[in-house]
Amino acid sequence: MEDEKIVELYWQRSESALAETQTKYGRYLNTVADNILQSGEDAAECVNDALLAAWNAIPPAKPQMLQTFLGKLVRNLALDKWRAQSAEKRGGGRVAEALDELADLSDGNDLAESVAERLDFSALIGSFLSGLNEKDRLVFMKRYWHFMSVREIAEDLRLSESNVRVILHRCRKTLKTQLEKEGFES
Repeated sequence: MEDEKIVELYWQRSESALAETQTKYGRYLNTVADNILQSGEDAAECVNDALLAAWNAIPPAKPQMLQTFLGKLVRNLALDKWRAQSAEKRGGGRVAEALDELADLSDGNDLAESVAERLDFSALIGSFLSGLNEKDRLVFMKRYWHFMSVREIAEDLRLSESNVRVILHRCRKTLKTQLEKEGFES
C-alpha cells in the first residue's frame, strides 16, 4: 500500500493503518531498534511504542515521508531506552562505540553529546549529508543513524572494513569542520 493511503487510514482513525504500517515497515523499524538495543524483545517493544506514537501524532501530523517519520520515532524511542539501560549498567556496545567515534568532533567538551542528541538531522546535518557522495552518505547513515557495525556496513555495501573506517573518519573530519564553521567550537 502506498504511504499516502496509509496516512489517510490514520486520518480516518482506521486501525488497519497500524496493520498496513507493520506490514510495510515492520522489518525496517525492528532493524533500526534492534541495531540500537541489541535485543529483539526490546526492539519489538520500541516498534509497538512507535506505532502508538504515530497513531497519536497522525492527525494532526501528515508526514510526507512516512518511512522517515516512523524511523525517527522508533530511533528516538530506542535511544531513550538504550540511555536508560546504559545508565543502569554502564555497558558498551555498538551505540556507545558509534557515539564515542563522534567524540572525535570535540576536544574535551560536551560537543559530541550535543551533536549526537541532535542527530535528528537538523538543517546543518542535512546540509552536511547532501554534500557527501552517495557511498559516503550511505556509510555515514548506516553507522550513525542505524547504528550498524563496521562489519555489517562492509558486508552490506560490499566494501572492506578498512574502507568503511576510512570513509567514516573522513566524514567525521568533514562534519567537524562544518560544525566549526557554523559556530560550534571544539
